[in-house]
Formats: sequence, C-alpha cells, structure tokens
Amino acid sequence: MQVSFACTDHGLKAPRNGEHSKQNATSPNTASQARARFRTVALIARSLGSFTHRYHHNLKESTAKLTGMKYRNLGKSGLRVSSLTNGKCVAEQLMTIAYESGVNLFDTAEVYSGGNTLTCTFLPPACRAETERGLNRKHIIEGLKGSLQRMQLEYVDVVFANRTDSNTPMEEIVRAMTHVINQGMSMYWGTSRWSAMEIMEAYSVARQFNLIPPVCEQAEYHFFQREKVETQLPELYHKIGVGVVSWSPLACGIITGKYENGIPETSRASMKPYQWLREKIMSEDGRKQQAKLKELTHIAEKLGCTLPQLAIAWCLRNEGVSSVLLGSSNPTQLTENLGAIQVIPKMTAGIASEVDHILGNRPHSKRDYHH
Repeated sequence: MQVSFACTDHGLKAPRNGEHSKQNATSPNTASQARARFRTVALIARSLGSFTHRYHHNLKESTAKLTGMKYRNLGKSGLRVSSLTNGKCVAEQLMTIAYESGVNLFDTAEVYSGGNTLTCTFLPPACRAETERGLNRKHIIEGLKGSLQRMQLEYVDVVFANRTDSNTPMEEIVRAMTHVINQGMSMYWGTSRWSAMEIMEAYSVARQFNLIPPVCEQAEYHFFQREKVETQLPELYHKIGVGVVSWSPLACGIITGKYENGIPETSRASMKPYQWLREKIMSEDGRKQQAKLKELTHIAEKLGCTLPQLAIAWCLRNEGVSSVLLGSSNPTQLTENLGAIQVIPKMTAGIASEVDHILGNRPHSKRDYHH
C-alpha cells in the first residue's frame, strides 16, 4: 500500500528565521529544526494557496498560467490533481522543481529509501514479520499511522493498496480502507497493479456493505504497454468512476532513446539488479522497439519536442488517465519531462494516428476512449 499526496489548502507555511510557529512555541524544537521539517514535509505536501517559500503570490491561481500545468479529476472523484507527478521526489531539489512547476500530487513509497520517505507501501521485504506486510487490517492501519507520524502530517489525500493480497479477504481490505478514511487519516483510496476483476470485486464489496470504493488504479502505461489501460480500465472509468494514475511512461528508460546503440555504461540497464532490463533491450523485440522509437523521434522533432516529452504527452491524450507518474531521478530529467505539458495541445488525432501506425499495437476495443 502506498500513500500519495495532492496539495490542497492546509495553511502550512515556512517558518521564518528565528520564528517558531504557535504549535512549536512550547516545544524544545529549535527554529532550524522547524525549518528542516518544512523542507522535508511542507515542500511536498500541503499548501498550494499559502506556500510562499519562493513565490509571493497565490500558486493555486497563478501556477497554471506560469507553467501550463493541467489539472484533472482523480477518476470521477472531486479531487483535482496535476496531470504530471513524480514518483521519486525524495530529494528536496526534485520536490521544489516539481512543486514550482505546478505539480500537486506526490507519490513515493517507503521502499525507495528504507521506509523513511514520504509514503508507505505495504509490500515490504520478506524479512519482516508476517503482520508487517500484506493488506490485512492490522498492517493497513498501523502502517498508515506510522507513515503519518514520520511525515508529521495529520492525514494524506490518497492511500494506494499495492497489489492484492491473496491471504486477506477483499472485504477486510475494503473495510480497513474505509476505516482509515472515516478516521480522517486519508481522504480517498486507490489500487495499484490490480486487475480489472479485482477492482470490480472491491467496488462490489463496498456497495454491498455500504463501504468506500477505490477511486483510481495505478497502472503501467507506455508506447509498448497499452492493453490494460486502453481496453480494460476505460470500462471501469465509465461504469464505476475509477481513474488511472499511469506509471513508467518511458518504460524504465527504454523510450528515452539512450539504448538505440546498445547499453551505455552509466545507464540503469548496465547495473546488476537490472539484468532483466538489459536482456529485454537486447532481445529481438527490444531491437524492434528501438527501430520504432527511431521513427517516433521524427514525429517528436516535427512537434519541436523530445522523444520522452512525446511519450508522456501521448499517455495524457487518454481521457481516463488522471495523472502520469514520472520516474525522473535528477533535475535535468524532471525539467525535461515536465515540459511534456506544452506538447499536449499538439497531440492531435492526426499525430496520435501517426504514432499508432508506427507502433502497430493499438488494442482492439469496443469504442475509442481518446480525446
């Protein structure tokens, strides 16, 4: 399970030098500790309306004009989220770039850095105790409480259940999620890597017992992975309002074009833990994908953008995608990827058709769910 944040008005401001907030006036925390807390928490989570660390105006009103960031409802819920978010915002610099670019949804997981980051995921290493993993009621509630304490937040906006748990009945999962929402620890809940059938089961359980159903699914979606998001999830979006937060828009870096001439020594695919990625790139299918990417680069050049920006904008052409989760690990990558927002208006039906022609993998579906 993961916890995600959508920045909303909660009045969290950065303390000035030498100034304690009322909350800290009687605590032993120093001003520097308060500022440190602000850097690690406030930057990423809580106040589009009052965040004044760098900008001296109302971000909620002006960010879209400054950056072009677009906002969409999370599924058919009323929660408005930025159409781009970053999944590796564990560094202050990345959080700052994303935030000041209009990003208001931040999704990380405790597995990214040993359990002390901005969210928690309930798929911890197998070495932990049985009660500390899975989606049982105990772990969902205790895990979320622990995560909130680490982040020094009263609540988060969205909690994600990452993969279903065969050891826990669906009713227990849905009841636990409903409990944390009713207790004010989260506003909504969603799923990650669940099948359409599993999501439908959760929805049915919620309706049967008057509980709260999920509002979105996190799913892999990119040029070479289309079936689930384009043929299975649209039906859930139209029937029960479940939206999509898509992840891996660049297919673990494959779509960046950096593997066109082999595996660079400094790339992810050159590392031991990513042998599977190296094998995938070097396979016959992988070489065919690189050839298609070379053709797609011509479309990107025609639109005046990079291949990654084209790939991200292509994901956002889908009406059921609420937000695309970026995996940028450095400021240069993040800035480039956020620039995809400027490409969305150029993603016409004609361009989408050109992309489909090159990819040759458009899934057959009952209807066209694209803009």
